[in-house]
Amino acid sequence: MKNIRRAVADLHAELVRYGLVVWTAGNVSGRVPGEDLFVIKPSGVSYDELTPENMVVCDLDGNLVEGEHAPSSDTAAHAYVYRNLPEVGGVVHTHSTYASAWAARGEAIPCVLTAMADEFGGEIPVGPFALIGDDSIGQGIVETLKGHRSKAVLMRNHGVFTIGKDAKAAVKAAVMCEDVARTVHVARQLGEPLPIAQDDIDRLYDRYQNVYGQRSPR
Repeated sequence: MKNIRRAVADLHAELVRYGLVVWTAGNVSGRVPGEDLFVIKPSGVSYDELTPENMVVCDLDGNLVEGEHAPSSDTAAHAYVYRNLPEVGGVVHTHSTYASAWAARGEAIPCVLTAMADEFGGEIPVGPFALIGDDSIGQGIVETLKGHRSKAVLMRNHGVFTIGKDAKAAVKAAVMCEDVARTVHVARQLGEPLPIAQDDIDRLYDRYQNVYGQRSPR
């Protein structure tokens, strides 16, 4: 538990470093391996004040299990994702500028960059509008991403939610989502971006997911 608390606390600094959050908005959570629990940011606490000790632990119904602070206002959404997507080990939420601009328009980000094909395997889809307070946002995330290769969803009129095998992977997806949202936006100011053929998207995705980077020796 101590390790996952530290990992989740430290990863919040990446949201700040990449300019994905302002004030106290946004959050990272990570599933506790082997238990029906997850660690998440406390509500309304400054990023400068986040520590492993003030992270909070919740069960998969979003109930507080351990911690002195109230959990994030997005806890119910995170909990719903963990309950319904058992392969997910991390969830991130941001209001990053460019990606949230696409969400405000209710428009998916088209796959016109190899970096998108690599990380997301296609377009970044739009999820439905949902109010904060219950698991409606979580339902929209799951409905949109279940069976989809994208690790990111643009929740309409709201912002970005990303998932990953662990919290670090979900943070990476959030960073990449904002990066491609910005680039595709700029490209559209110059003209209509050129699409990538589906066969090429598939090949790029397969290579990046299965060949790219360092592999552990067998």
